[in-house]
Amino acid sequence: MSSPDPKTAARFQQALSFHQKGELAEARAIYEEISKIDPGNANVFHLLGVIASQQQNHQIALILIDHAISLNPIVAAYHSNRGLALHNLKRFREALESYDRAIQLRPDYAEALSNRGLALSALNRFDEALDSFNRAIRLQPGFADAHSNRGNTLRELNRYDEALESYNRAIQLKPDFADAYLNASILFLKTGNFEKGWRLYERRWDVDSFGSPRRNFAQPLWLGQEPLNGKTILLHGEQGLGDTIQFCRYVKMTSELGAKVVLEVETPLLELLRQLEGVSRCVAKGDALPPFDVHCPLMSLPLAFRTTLETIPYSSPYLSAEPGKSGAWAKRIGENEQPLTGVVWSGSASHKNDRNRSIPLATLLSALPEGFRYVSLQKEVGDSDREALESHSGILHFGNELKDFSDTAALCGLMDVVICVDTSVAHLSAAMGKPTWILLPYVTDWRWLTDRTDCPWYRSARLYRQQAIGDWSGILQKVKEDLLQTLPMG
Repeated sequence: MSSPDPKTAARFQQALSFHQKGELAEARAIYEEISKIDPGNANVFHLLGVIASQQQNHQIALILIDHAISLNPIVAAYHSNRGLALHNLKRFREALESYDRAIQLRPDYAEALSNRGLALSALNRFDEALDSFNRAIRLQPGFADAHSNRGNTLRELNRYDEALESYNRAIQLKPDFADAYLNASILFLKTGNFEKGWRLYERRWDVDSFGSPRRNFAQPLWLGQEPLNGKTILLHGEQGLGDTIQFCRYVKMTSELGAKVVLEVETPLLELLRQLEGVSRCVAKGDALPPFDVHCPLMSLPLAFRTTLETIPYSSPYLSAEPGKSGAWAKRIGENEQPLTGVVWSGSASHKNDRNRSIPLATLLSALPEGFRYVSLQKEVGDSDREALESHSGILHFGNELKDFSDTAALCGLMDVVICVDTSVAHLSAAMGKPTWILLPYVTDWRWLTDRTDCPWYRSARLYRQQAIGDWSGILQKVKEDLLQTLPMG
């Protein structure tokens, strides 16, 4: 490939400057211009792929970076960024291969080693991930991201003191490192240190990869310091449906401070939560908001109320089904002498931990005893589970008849027990006070804490924890035994 002419080289430097300043549209336009003038310029296609990744267009990024590699296959950065695109597409094994190729080309490539550790963690190969992070740190001791990523892996290995040391080292190297503060907050919350955990959890808004954007209202954020008497406060949901269900318990406490509460929630929760005690008005996210004086995200309310492990409010029921809907669903199920057992085996496929938290339906059904009436409480069924559902006559599934969570609540309320993986229905069932048996993967979410079978957030919940990564057999055997002991068979 010949060297570009001076004018093209100058345009490339201009594009690079735009790119480094985060002005992606301007950079992309010039890169595309150069790609037409100089179609053999591998670096331009690589950087177009990097921009596509930055704009969350990971499939396009992969195509562009693959083209760059076809033009010049021996540039380590191309393979490393290919790995990032594959990682974001959840193709972790292929990502690992790309990182390995990058490191083969450049053995001192600390960034690729750190990214390799992330891929290994996603594959639950935590010991290998830890080794990869350690190698990155040995090459580049001041690499804050590698220290923070190392902390996450140590946290998943239940080595909490070492994890905290890694987060502290990352923050020492990069004092405003929001990711490390957020990671440390999750460690504190998981180990029950709510005082530190909730305070640091506010750094979530400063993390670029955090799933929910900060709401930049003109009205001030309320975190418990100012009196609310006579004011209208907007409490708004964030993150997942389960988070909204878990933390809407604080609505009543907020209203008891003399506030008028406007609750903004995801549309599927609107009908259910508009009857929540303490709500003056419930609106769907995206609809016009009424006037309000202050606001607070739902998951900042534990900080506002200075919640500790001992002062979690309303572990007893705080949600209920509409009686009319309950009656309609009772008729829909029909006469039944067998105990009704609700089941949820999978969550949203887009959830970052879904591959670990969901159970193949065939695996669940093969472990459950006969003599019970099983009712699916989930709306969507993945292609891999559809055959098992259709071939098993002992499970009722209503699918799209569950219009929203008010229907799910009504159906849930009829169950004698609910057996579910870690999804929003687990929160719904437990918030209604139903006996809820939650099946947890080896690496659990922070809210389930550590090494306990009870749950301080929900008095009626019972936790079943994997004892080895990916092994559901021990949990399901215990569930079968408990089910036979707890409920009389029909």
